Amino acid sequence: MGSKYKHVFSPIRVRGVDFKNRLEMAPPSPNLASKDGKVTREFVDMFRSIASGGVAVIHIGNSIVDISEARDEERQLDLSNDDCILPLTRFVEALENFGALASLEINHNGKDSQYEKTGRPAYSSSSAVSAREAERARMLGVDPIPTIEMTHEKIKETVEKYAMAAYRCKRAGMKMCMIHGGHGNLISQFSSPLYNKRTDEYGGSLENRARFTIEVLDRVRAMCGEDFVIEMRISADEIHPDGMHFDETLKYIALFKDKIDILHVSAGLHAEFEYMRNWYQNYMMDRMYNVHYAEKIKKAFPDLLVTTVGSIMNIDMAEDIIASGKADFVAMCRPILADPLMPKKYATGHGEDYRPCIRCQYCGSRLMIPAVINCAVNPLLGEEDMFPLGKVTKAEQKKKVAVVGGGPAGIQALLTLCERGHDVTLYEKNGYLGGSLVYAIIPSFKQDLRDYLDYLINQVKKSPARVLLNTEATSEILDVENYDAVIIAVGAEPTVPDLPGIDKPHVHWAPEADAGEVEVGDKIVIIGAGAVGIEAAIDLKEDGKNVTVIEMLPDLRNLRVTSSGAASELTQMVRDLDIPVRLNCKLEEVTDNSVRCQDTTTGETLEIAADTVLLAIGVTPRYAVADSFRQCADATEVFVVGDAAYTGNIGPAVKSAFRVAAYI
Repeated sequence: MGSKYKHVFSPIRVRGVDFKNRLEMAPPSPNLASKDGKVTREFVDMFRSIASGGVAVIHIGNSIVDISEARDEERQLDLSNDDCILPLTRFVEALENFGALASLEINHNGKDSQYEKTGRPAYSSSSAVSAREAERARMLGVDPIPTIEMTHEKIKETVEKYAMAAYRCKRAGMKMCMIHGGHGNLISQFSSPLYNKRTDEYGGSLENRARFTIEVLDRVRAMCGEDFVIEMRISADEIHPDGMHFDETLKYIALFKDKIDILHVSAGLHAEFEYMRNWYQNYMMDRMYNVHYAEKIKKAFPDLLVTTVGSIMNIDMAEDIIASGKADFVAMCRPILADPLMPKKYATGHGEDYRPCIRCQYCGSRLMIPAVINCAVNPLLGEEDMFPLGKVTKAEQKKKVAVVGGGPAGIQALLTLCERGHDVTLYEKNGYLGGSLVYAIIPSFKQDLRDYLDYLINQVKKSPARVLLNTEATSEILDVENYDAVIIAVGAEPTVPDLPGIDKPHVHWAPEADAGEVEVGDKIVIIGAGAVGIEAAIDLKEDGKNVTVIEMLPDLRNLRVTSSGAASELTQMVRDLDIPVRLNCKLEEVTDNSVRCQDTTTGETLEIAADTVLLAIGVTPRYAVADSFRQCADATEVFVVGDAAYTGNIGPAVKSAFRVAAYI
């Protein structure tokens, strides 16, 4: 019968290589290679699971031509010698079992190679101090180390390293690779006027700046032959004022288009921090963010196969893109991490069961710790060695299990328990599911999170669990049921400081006001400038209220921590709406018509008029509620998960619930 997504699931052959559909996994960095840069069993297990979901191509990010001189992650693949080939074959063959093509994003970091990881200054097209190096030096209190401008001999050596890296991919059984020419890595350090300040034949004119690109592509083709597919990743626009912009990019493409098979179109820069957002979008940014670039390139070069990438959230979007001729392939990373089975679910008519990505940046933030890649909504990601093909095992003994609380942690516990075959009852004191997510989805720019909540509720409805809404669990109720195990997911409650006037009737929790659950006046003071406070301020200001935010810290670091990567967007909205944010301002008292604060830098007392005071200073686990259930099953079969144990964001809450439910 086939799928209704005729364009997404149409095959195509390139140089005799069969692509079973038009879906690529854009290249993640999983932090699962060995210390010396080799493929590991855990690495293979993860991508075998993803391949089982139906994507045609899986690219692995930031695979380095030589990690002895170019390295910027903790555990990335090293392609500098033949020792990489044998481990790579395990990766290639694991994917082939599911008809997926293995590919590496072959790269040299250039200026962004980290001194601590290589023990040497970084190479680049020109000598300069990179933004990342300047930040490193500032944090360590040392002098920054400028990059070394590559000599002609070094350029020739590096071209050969790219070609040998690609050839090792082919020897390992790969039928394609991706050459990373975007995001400010070495190839684009040569092609971009932002970085290339050379005065020889590799600098100056676009033709000269493109010389390194062309030499790399020519040598890769010479080494890998005519039966090998070359995909080239670029930034259509670097966005930076002094970088390469789209009109010049079109001229750049014309110089090398005949040397590649597929052009992978992204945007932005990797280590110029304010321009990362263009290739790594957050939840406040448009979906299908970079598709317009691919569409224009496809019109300019209709015979060139084009891949588009960037916040393409599901197969419906992909189908529209390909059907309308905007691109030939669609690449997704985070949506596939969130649900590796997404292609299969849509192809078989079960698209409503797709677990949506919330663009929270949790996956990327894990790499900075550093830690193995995880996903906030997919607790199986990175655990495939324990749960092959991303599946939990059936329980050896069916148990009667209570879940107390219907927030994201409680729902994840319910779903995992049901998948394992247990008899599950969920208790939720409110008349709805979702817990704190019900408040979090209120701002108009929280569509991703709304989709996730809809998914959770839909999956609960499809589950065999007994769900008791408007039912506040007590130890007495649970004791009567005689449960074998109890999972406590009662969440957290707003933190309320012990200050004069804090119990006045016009003091509320900010999300309650945002939701319209409490009446607010016209002069509102919000205490706390994290994401909760700032989002409430934006919504209330847009409703015509007079809003002031106070924050005791000297900057908006809480916003950066809590906003899931959207701090710059939220900050800009605060500026655009002209919302005063008073920093170094500590709340001391709430009066009937004002708040009294102390300026922590001067000691001065400030008074700000307020007919409504909203608290947004964090939440506290409901320890007492959780502890009341500790004896409702055998002591070793009672578990506290989510915010009831430790407050945080969705990722740790969901993960903690899954880990418990997966082993009951």
